[in-house]
Amino acid sequence: MGALDFYTTATGTDLQRAFNAARDHAEWEYGTSGFTGTVAEKDEVTLLDEPKRSEQEAVVRAKELLNGEDPRVSTKYGPAGALPITTDDGADGWLLFGVASH
Repeated sequence: MGALDFYTTATGTDLQRAFNAARDHAEWEYGTSGFTGTVAEKDEVTLLDEPKRSEQEAVVRAKELLNGEDPRVSTKYGPAGALPITTDDGADGWLLFGVASH
């Protein structure tokens, strides 16, 4: 099986709650087959200690990290990464991203 990069926005100030909600939503939307290519494949999340960005800036930074094969987030067997963001509508949140089995 292959792998896909994923990028998911989750709102809220508590990272673990936001991650759990995003994962639950992905499981509801894509199933639990084990090869969804989404955040549903991740059991853990790792906060990357970086400044808060807009959603668009965070996606650019996440792509840099994945393309650079940052070992914290670049394996389908490891945790999802999280960057703090301000959403397009002004809410606090997280960009959850990584590599997931597909």
